[in-house]
Amino acid sequence: MAKKIFDIKHPKKVSKTEEKNQVKNGVAKKHRRGDVSHQKMHFPLKGLLAGCGILVLILVGFLYFKLQKASIEIWPKTEILSFEEQVSADASVDKVDIASKVIPLQYFEEEKDLWQEFPATGNASNDGKAEGTITIYNSYSPATVVTLKTGTHFLSDSGKYFIILQKVVIPAAKKQNNKTVPGSISVKVQAVEAGEDYNIKASKFSVPGLSGTSYYYSVYAESSKAMTGGFSSEVKKVTENDIQNAKEILTKKLLNDTQEALKSRIGADYVLLENAILTEITESSSAVKAGAVVNKFSYQAKVKASALAFKKSDLENLIRGHIELNISDQKTFLEDSLGTEYTPVTIDMKDKKMVLDLDFSIRTYKEVDGDDLISLFREKSAVQIEEAINSRMGDQVFKSEVNLWPFWTTKAPRDKNKIKIDLRFD
Repeated sequence: MAKKIFDIKHPKKVSKTEEKNQVKNGVAKKHRRGDVSHQKMHFPLKGLLAGCGILVLILVGFLYFKLQKASIEIWPKTEILSFEEQVSADASVDKVDIASKVIPLQYFEEEKDLWQEFPATGNASNDGKAEGTITIYNSYSPATVVTLKTGTHFLSDSGKYFIILQKVVIPAAKKQNNKTVPGSISVKVQAVEAGEDYNIKASKFSVPGLSGTSYYYSVYAESSKAMTGGFSSEVKKVTENDIQNAKEILTKKLLNDTQEALKSRIGADYVLLENAILTEITESSSAVKAGAVVNKFSYQAKVKASALAFKKSDLENLIRGHIELNISDQKTFLEDSLGTEYTPVTIDMKDKKMVLDLDFSIRTYKEVDGDDLISLFREKSAVQIEEAINSRMGDQVFKSEVNLWPFWTTKAPRDKNKIKIDLRFD
């Protein structure tokens, strides 16, 4: 019987062989999985382009429907409307009366007082005349009483003249022990001129008025002490011109300061006309009179300023009200085109009233119903919008411009909130 031969391997060797086969099989599977994975990560170019196209369509749709808007600029034709009216302003009223053409008037008042020192410009002499006592002798023979009148001059041996200030009676001479004793009397004298030169020492005096008479050598005088009090100096005194100049300078400054203080109290909204302010000097005086010997003197004054002013806004409200009463119902006006000129006719500061001649003008145009136009513009092209403007407003429009956004948009949005109308007047 034939023998069968079996391929019998050692168990350990078998295990190693199988392990090697399993490893090989595993590597092969991994390679296969890698191929599959690689195939999954690959994205076709056509699919990418299709996706981008879809995104672009979405973006365009968003821009078209969400950002779509229309801006329409319209230049209406305008005309100037002019008026000439006379308006009253009265401090007794407190609000604008359009029918009566009266506006409120405000009264303002300011008072100020001021004093200032000014230099004296006049010149004066501050002189002192020398004085002293002399003894007058009378030795006339035969003995006789001699009388000298007030102001009689005495000449010193140094050539200075002095006078007596009162009438003097000089006793007659007497005989004593066979000698003649002159009569005498002591009196005060004063120098005829001021100055230190007359402060002479003890001197002998003659009486020039007796020259050429028998009394000249018999009537004489002498002093036992020096004369004193003689001096001379220049000083300043106030003149009439000084006082007048002080008044003019001080009141001019005070008037200006008071006016400026008054104007500063009047708000920017008020109109103060040049002739509607009054200033007056209520008090003015000098501390000294003309001739006063001083180097400086003070002058004081008091001033009152009053003014009448009206509010610019009150006048504009009156004008607007007047325009509204006289303008067509189908027209309106441009607020910032208002031009006004006013001239005072009368200004009564006492009764606090004034009258003005008023000239004013304003640009008017046909009123535009924006909501009505926007309803016509919805989903219309630029050409259709301009045709609608011309149809509705006709010759009341100077020109118009239509701007649609985004740039490829051909029609205005359906949503009226995205349609904007701007009126232009430039």
